Amino acid sequence: MPELPEVETVRRGLEATVVGRRITGTSVTGARSVRRQPAAELRARLEGRTVTAVTRKGKFLALKLDDGQVLVIHLRMSGQLLHVRSPRGVAKAPHTHIVARLDDGSELRFVDPRTFGEWWVTEDTLEDGSPALFDRLGPDPYNEGLTAATLASRLENKRTPVKAALTDQRVVAGIGSIYADEICWRAKVRPDRRADSLIPREIKAIARATLAVLASAVEHRGSSLKDASYKDLTGEAGSYQDRHEVYDKKGRACSRCGTPIARLSFGARTAYCCENCQH
Repeated sequence: MPELPEVETVRRGLEATVVGRRITGTSVTGARSVRRQPAAELRARLEGRTVTAVTRKGKFLALKLDDGQVLVIHLRMSGQLLHVRSPRGVAKAPHTHIVARLDDGSELRFVDPRTFGEWWVTEDTLEDGSPALFDRLGPDPYNEGLTAATLASRLENKRTPVKAALTDQRVVAGIGSIYADEICWRAKVRPDRRADSLIPREIKAIARATLAVLASAVEHRGSSLKDASYKDLTGEAGSYQDRHEVYDKKGRACSRCGTPIARLSFGARTAYCCENCQH
């Protein structure tokens, strides 16, 4: 779950709360959450460092540190970041695997029931201080925009379904299952169409839909689903789920034409779409 809109909402919360703060201590109780480096190394790299900026590309968060290193956080399926201003007396949520204590007495807690998320600190950075892995990702539509020409070049010769292409982080960074379905509905394109079958006007419609859907989702602080796998930095739910047109709405009437929404299966993937007005 957390996709670009949810991670951008978290990034904004971090920018408002941790930039300028010094990390005074770190506790790690979940080995899988720091699987790229030993817990002792993560603590040594973080403690005493001040956070100077918080950036994002796609679903990755990057907390830049005052020594030129960067803390990379990937929430993956169920990871949550919680900022607790007065931690004394506030019990840690189950599955809290990392706690970073800050010099104002607050804590940044990483909660991850499924343990796919991770933290690591790296000095392998680009000229702007972002982690080098950002170069391996496709364009971030929210930060960089997305033109039809750019999307066409990223989709060229892609024989995979449109949804698979949109959720390939090397093609476009930040889109997952929820927003791929919503983008395809808005663009009137079936998510199971082969990407190399798209004609220029359809690619243009997808590019426009991508920008519109993501902007609206960020404005509404992301989508919080029934599994509560996403909440913002203060534990509040987003509201964009109330504006979903197709995702998880099998059998409900399409708001555009009234046809019941279908749940498609293709390969190992599923998608929701209107089989009448998406082609």
